[in-house]
Amino acid sequence: MRTGLRTRVAVVGAGPAGLLLARLLHLHGIDCVVLESRGRAYVEQRQRAGILEQGTVDVLRRAGAADRLEREGLPHDGVELRFAGRRHRLDFPALTGGRRVWVYAQTEVVKDLIALQLAAGPPVLFEAPVHAVEGAQGESCTVRYTHEGRGRELTCDWVVGCDGFHGVVRSAVPAHARQVHERVYPYAWLGILADAPPVHDELIYAHSARGFALASMRSPTVSRLYLQVPVGTEPDAWPDARIWDELDTRFGADSDWRLTRGPVTQKAVLPMRSSVTEPMRYGRVLLAGDAAHIVPPTGAKGLNLAVSDVTVLARAFAHLEETGSAALLDAYSDDCLRRVWRAEHFSYFMTTTLHTAPNQSSFDTRLQLSQLERVAASPHAAAELAENYTGVPLPGEG
Repeated sequence: MRTGLRTRVAVVGAGPAGLLLARLLHLHGIDCVVLESRGRAYVEQRQRAGILEQGTVDVLRRAGAADRLEREGLPHDGVELRFAGRRHRLDFPALTGGRRVWVYAQTEVVKDLIALQLAAGPPVLFEAPVHAVEGAQGESCTVRYTHEGRGRELTCDWVVGCDGFHGVVRSAVPAHARQVHERVYPYAWLGILADAPPVHDELIYAHSARGFALASMRSPTVSRLYLQVPVGTEPDAWPDARIWDELDTRFGADSDWRLTRGPVTQKAVLPMRSSVTEPMRYGRVLLAGDAAHIVPPTGAKGLNLAVSDVTVLARAFAHLEETGSAALLDAYSDDCLRRVWRAEHFSYFMTTTLHTAPNQSSFDTRLQLSQLERVAASPHAAAELAENYTGVPLPGEG
């Protein structure tokens, strides 16, 4: 391989955002190269979110990347809220005109996209860490990276950073040219994977005086479960039996309700924070996914926002190729940020309504319960939650 390459679009990061963007560009006949610092095995094993919005599934179908999703994904038509000893189900299709969500792990989405990438192109280079991005305000960009032990450079017209909050591409935007809005939450999640059948066929979100809990799944035989824990908690401080006992307590809408227990195969503590970087474009450098925004996991928006970003971006690149007009690229940041801030607000709402803050007052708790009662009693409030959960339309789709 030559030390110098040329492409139309350089995509940095082979997570779902970068891989899907490459797939969409390929379908539009636009040349691109994907650079990923990690090896393929590592990328395919990264555990992340597993809830796909209606719009995300629709995009994967159009990209030809949904065959296994259709066979193995678990469509969900609602979620259950538990609070104050009550159970209340939200019926998504009834509240949204037919929209739903799917449980299908991000790791599986990545595997599917990598298989398509390697079979049909465009090129993806694993173990190719990027060191610098130059020329953002010039006529072209240069991406400097290492591959197979040699320093290399990739010349391109555009660079898309899909390499996360700490990625090189985001740092290529000067501090004076970006504004970062952040919120750090005063609690974390202890998440586990367990070889145990899910307790329910839909997700359960539980508000309790002892803190939040969430029952999800990865398959009909594997449960994904979360507990709110203090910031700084070490996973080993929670033996398996303690986790199961606490989950039973927080979910218990009645004294007879119990989770099905099984071996815990993974255990990790997840921080809770929000972040938005504005704008999402600086000259020939564009940001997508976690490089531009982070949401707490309560609203299941992280992966779905990344898909939204690259869908809008692929449409903009296609428009440029077909018409010579950069109008959609010029509008990319504003178009995406409107949806990003809606998702940030929804994630904030879900997080602050369901979690118990340190030193929370009885007044604060009563406000939370009042809001949950409102969702349970009002079709309008329930529809607002359901519409945000299943995903507002992508820009240009209504």
